[in-house]
Amino acid sequence: MSETATAQTMNFQAEVKQLLHLMIHSLYSNRDIFLRELVSNASDACDKLRFEAIADPALFESDSELKIRVSYDKTARTITIADNGIGMSRDEAISHLGTIARSGTKEFFSSLTGDQKKDANLIGQFGVGFYSAFIVADTVTVNTRRAGLPADQGVRWSCSMSGDTAGEYSVEPITKADRGTEIVLHLREDQDELLSGFKLRSIIREYSDHILQPVVMKKEEWKDGGQVVTDEDETVNQASALWTRSKSDISDEQYAEFYKHVAHDFQDPLAWSHARVEGRHEYTQLLYVPSRAPFDMWERNARHGLKLYVRRVFIMDDAEKLLPAYLRFVRGVVDSADLPLNVSREILQESRDVDTIRSGCTKKVLSLLEDLAENQKDKFTTFWKEFGRVFKEGVGEDQANRDKVAGLLRFASTHLDTEEQSVSLADYIGRMKEGQDKIYYVTAETFKAAKNSPHLEVFRKKGIEVLLLSDRVDEWVVGNLTEFEGKPLVSVAKGGLDLGALEDEEEKKALERDEGEFKPLVDKLKASLLDRVKEVRITHRLTESPACLVSDEFDIGGNLARILKSAGQEAPLAKPILEINPQHPVVQRLRGEEAHFDDWAGVLFDQALLAEGGALEDPASFVRRMNQLMLAMSGN
Repeated sequence: MSETATAQTMNFQAEVKQLLHLMIHSLYSNRDIFLRELVSNASDACDKLRFEAIADPALFESDSELKIRVSYDKTARTITIADNGIGMSRDEAISHLGTIARSGTKEFFSSLTGDQKKDANLIGQFGVGFYSAFIVADTVTVNTRRAGLPADQGVRWSCSMSGDTAGEYSVEPITKADRGTEIVLHLREDQDELLSGFKLRSIIREYSDHILQPVVMKKEEWKDGGQVVTDEDETVNQASALWTRSKSDISDEQYAEFYKHVAHDFQDPLAWSHARVEGRHEYTQLLYVPSRAPFDMWERNARHGLKLYVRRVFIMDDAEKLLPAYLRFVRGVVDSADLPLNVSREILQESRDVDTIRSGCTKKVLSLLEDLAENQKDKFTTFWKEFGRVFKEGVGEDQANRDKVAGLLRFASTHLDTEEQSVSLADYIGRMKEGQDKIYYVTAETFKAAKNSPHLEVFRKKGIEVLLLSDRVDEWVVGNLTEFEGKPLVSVAKGGLDLGALEDEEEKKALERDEGEFKPLVDKLKASLLDRVKEVRITHRLTESPACLVSDEFDIGGNLARILKSAGQEAPLAKPILEINPQHPVVQRLRGEEAHFDDWAGVLFDQALLAEGGALEDPASFVRRMNQLMLAMSGN
């Protein structure tokens, strides 16, 4: 960093350099978004001033008419976007324009593919904001002064992406009479088409018509065969809050563009709901379901939530209390007529009005998703692929809407035998066999492990459908959802096998006969595996495997225990139950085994553990036993 008496030259944060390079090359074909992004930022700056001025009206500096001005100069080849919003101090200019200070930055860059089209979508999710200026400009100058600071504490930030200074920016003090920010774009050589009032107006009307503040340009007239810019201002956009308009006056394209503004996304939303709620509590909600998950959806410190307005005055960007956490992917606006203008996060935490808004917004999102599930199945499939794992959290989080959430859940199952999660609990119940009174499921760490679980063998034999649950959150789901429409959810890997009316009398008699016949072997196995099992018993749930492990009905399951362990949490100690298949040749051989019985017992247990996705505590002992048994069987 070099410094003179009046200016500093600094290097960009490494991530900014990378983002600038990606934008210039990946977003060039979508260049018009630069104006949308800069106008959107200017609108945010005006919103923030209006909010801060609630507590300190002097910040308006005798100018409370907030607006955004767009102008161009053909001779200088510049476009200028200016606002009289909150502005920036010197430290804020350095922080906001030279640094990407947000959660998920590392995840964002690690997810880039090198494919310009795919990376363009990711960059859109990350939010390019100010840096979009460099899509069309090789030099950008920012003149700004924060509201409330004296005129001589303005600051000029400047950067050129050409020549030896690429990747550097300078900051110097200036005198700026008016508060707010002025961004001057010095266009690249191939961007002359943008030096047109008609072109700039068309971009503003397409992308920024919904902006609450007026976006003004100098009026242009035709005189003496040429176009002349007058001194009279004209408002280019509608300059009214989109959510306050009647739904019949808003096109789908306008809804989509407003979503891109409010969500900082490049893609169209998947669906939206716009409603005005009247009665004891009055508020307007405009809620969007995105078409793809943000890269930082699982980042703990990522900012999620809706924009909150009170009587069209912006209050905060991420009012996460207006929706439960499992709906954190929803974007949009809530405008309340009842909340105080000085509402804080602490007030949001305790306000009954907020509880009412939260409940109403939650129900509206769930109704929207129900409509997609019933009438727009392709869109619901997209929603589930992008947000299904997050949505599943709602089973435990949202007691009031548990039935609605449960009805929207989707799972893989043996009915389709594919990894796609498309089976609802209602679908499952509709296919239940005559006499079946339970919803059966199996949990595992992967889909393949669930699909190939030995616990499914008798269910496949009888044609009974089993849900295949392999998302980590599924353990949370079945831990909180014990029944659906009066049908209990039952793990095929916990407790004794109870098929109820699906099991005929002959099968019950055969099990009783085998239990008596194999009792000596069961007792012998239990004595050999005393430190490793809670119980050994005969089962008819197996048709191909010699043995499997099950958990006692009220013990923690093996899959959940492994999940907790991998997360660094202690799982309650619970020995599994070893169930053996009396018809399997290995089990029948064990009845007459004496010399190597303990080795056979250990291998039988270890194989059952591996089959359910577990890890051996002592792999060396397993290998030693296998070697000894192979030698014994070969006669050496």
